[in-house]
Amino acid sequence: MRLPSRAATRAAFAVAALPLALSLAACSSGPSGSDGKASAAPSKPADPNAGVLTGTQLKQALAPSSLMPKGVTPVADGTADSGDEFIAPPAKTAGKTDCAKFGNTYWLDITGLKGGVSFAQSDHAKQPDQAEEITQELDGFRGTTAQAVMKDVRAAVAACPTYTDTANHAKVKITGKETPGLGDEAYTITLTSSTWENGTTLIAARVGTSVLTLMSTAGSDNGAAAGQKVAAQVVKSLQAQKPKSS
Repeated sequence: MRLPSRAATRAAFAVAALPLALSLAACSSGPSGSDGKASAAPSKPADPNAGVLTGTQLKQALAPSSLMPKGVTPVADGTADSGDEFIAPPAKTAGKTDCAKFGNTYWLDITGLKGGVSFAQSDHAKQPDQAEEITQELDGFRGTTAQAVMKDVRAAVAACPTYTDTANHAKVKITGKETPGLGDEAYTITLTSSTWENGTTLIAARVGTSVLTLMSTAGSDNGAAAGQKVAAQVVKSLQAQKPKSS
């Protein structure tokens, strides 16, 4: 809701007080206050979550099951969101980058943050062995934190040319590249290993204060095409919901 400006409020007060001033002629009573001036109403504190989508809104932006490759279906208990309430901003973990976190299903914590003030996520996989999987996580961040998260993703790739997949005792190569045309900014990461049948594609994309972190192993191309298709749909949905500046 728009509020009257201070100037307009003070002008209205002056017009209303004019008859009283004329009737007193020699003097007039000023507004209460130690300095004889009108006391300004206390300003409303700025909403720290202004412009941030809720978990409910982020959930609506996730790509639907119909967009997934054939045979890739929802994973039981793989969907969650923060609803309409915002969460207190989590503290950022300091210290050396834990490169093994690139192997996590939901890998946002490679940045040192476990999430934003709102989130939504879903997991789809080919059953029963989940050999092909696509996960998508959306997080809402206050202020310019979303831009900082994207910088931290790039920095993590620079700090981690490889990591060790302890489950398979394999060395995993990490490469990253800028991905123009996807949201406000995007970065694509590819994980490959000589011991894997197929690699993994990770995509981080930002639209305003929201960041998508996606993981795909679907298909025979390191999960790239399927991941890009899902990411493009999520970005399109986020852009449709992006708050417009007044």
